Amino acid sequence: MGDLKSALPVVLDLTGRLVAVFGGGPVTGRRLQAFLDEGAVVRLVSPWICEEVHDLVAEHPDRVTWLQRDYVGPSDLDGAWLAHTATGDPDVDTTISTDSHALRVWCVDATDSRATAASIPARTKVTTHDGSVTVAIHAGGDPLLATTVRDGIDLALRSGGLDLRRHRPRTTGWVALVGGGPGDDGLLTVRGHELLASADVVVVDRLAPRGVVSRLPESVRIIDVGKTPGHHPVPQDRINAILVEEAERGHGVVRLKGGDPYVLGRGGEERLACEAHGIPVEVVPGVTSAVSVPAAAGIPLTHRGVAKAFTVVSGHEQIPTLPPGSDHTLVLLMGVSTLRASANALVAEGRSGDCPVAIIERGYLPTQRVTIGTLADIADLALFRGVESPAVVVVGDVVRLSLATDSVTSWTPNVLT
Repeated sequence: MGDLKSALPVVLDLTGRLVAVFGGGPVTGRRLQAFLDEGAVVRLVSPWICEEVHDLVAEHPDRVTWLQRDYVGPSDLDGAWLAHTATGDPDVDTTISTDSHALRVWCVDATDSRATAASIPARTKVTTHDGSVTVAIHAGGDPLLATTVRDGIDLALRSGGLDLRRHRPRTTGWVALVGGGPGDDGLLTVRGHELLASADVVVVDRLAPRGVVSRLPESVRIIDVGKTPGHHPVPQDRINAILVEEAERGHGVVRLKGGDPYVLGRGGEERLACEAHGIPVEVVPGVTSAVSVPAAAGIPLTHRGVAKAFTVVSGHEQIPTLPPGSDHTLVLLMGVSTLRASANALVAEGRSGDCPVAIIERGYLPTQRVTIGTLADIADLALFRGVESPAVVVVGDVVRLSLATDSVTSWTPNVLT
């Protein structure tokens, strides 16, 4: 057998090609799934198969033929491009490997990583809009080392630590609407990091996680369309047009938004504008500030015996008719400038002036501050304390569960030291 310490890594296209697989245990299950994922046709030879293998055989009856018996000889290798053996019997595996080599069929002997002439490396794959990136690690017959290195690269890929941008021109661009969460970098999803690592252009909101943006390579073009209360320098129809124009130039575009794209974030409008021009769009949900920012202040929107439902409303719109009891939680987004009118409207609709209210400013940032009052006095408290956007307003009995004992809290992320 060859010495895999000096092996040559090779990428094989198995689409429509026959792979002969021997053995029916868990190792076979993992490899059978990999072969099927790559489009192979499989001849499986084993007198028994485990549940995982059985499920794959049942799921792919047109691509897996199971011969329910032991290996009988070279005829079981007829027409195969690749063989894989993991019968659990070293003598049988050696026989299959020897017969394969005599027929010039590459054979992976999964029972002896140091003796086999072919090996399947530890792998990880990241899917982008331009295709997929597969990384394979070979460690000279040491599968545990290969797995350790693979996991480290996988973490770097999925956390945006490695640049996944294409260096060949695209014929078609794409747009991803990515929810950035409430502002802290650590609350951006793994998929969000992956897409940022492959984007040419990032169209960013004021409330998006700016730390992530600041670490992007200089080659990535940043278009800031941030809005502040009462000041919208880039109107929504122009933002829609920017996404379309950049994608039509063949760019990969990430629209990085605060919170979740579909929770009072105009994400639906942006998706429809892109799809109207035939541009593929992916929507990546984010941790919405409506739920996460109250949580940062220790306020659950529902709590057994306190509140069993909640409603999220934009403070810019008229508050709809809601259950008047304080056991129904109300969350107001973008509600600072209209706070007094909202409080008065809720009292007029039947809520008590003593109903608790919390305002959480700059949730999850080091400068987070919580102001607690009631519907009767919250507007005056906010004015006195100079409350400013961005802030989330929570109305209901759940406010009493807040961590804020002195009406002011700060948030510090958990850091491993």
